[in-house]
Amino acid sequence: MAKVAILMGSESDRPVVNEAVPFLDYFNIEYEIRVMSAHRTPGEVQEFASSAEKNGYSAIIACAGMAAHLPGVVAAYTILPVIGVPLAAGALNGVDSLYAIVQMPAGVPVATMAIGKSGMKNAAIFAAQLISRWDKSVVERLHSFKENKCRIPG
Repeated sequence: MAKVAILMGSESDRPVVNEAVPFLDYFNIEYEIRVMSAHRTPGEVQEFASSAEKNGYSAIIACAGMAAHLPGVVAAYTILPVIGVPLAAGALNGVDSLYAIVQMPAGVPVATMAIGKSGMKNAAIFAAQLISRWDKSVVERLHSFKENKCRIPG
């Protein structure tokens, strides 16, 4: 079974992070949510990211606000796909986070989603699309999802 890590810089990000949960549950993708910060716990981020593949993760969703370094730092230490979700915070209401995540240098790619809750939902769906390339049960659920006009059936 595929497994996705969801990383957030602060516990205060949980309401946005929780938007991904019903989607990952629907697609039957195991996930683990962790709090770690590129600024406050950089060693923990490095250790997690560098061992994520060995620990069975298929993709990593990393969300961050303001300076938004978490997705890029994670991407620097893993070959797994990293999906960045900018969070609305600070004076620029997430635009600074968007720029920080999307403007990664060559060689350190981060797939970047929209700011906030929509971005978090899309990150879960995008992770499912990546995983569907080798897990055919996810393919069936993606088709059902699209047939239901991008709503979780049920």
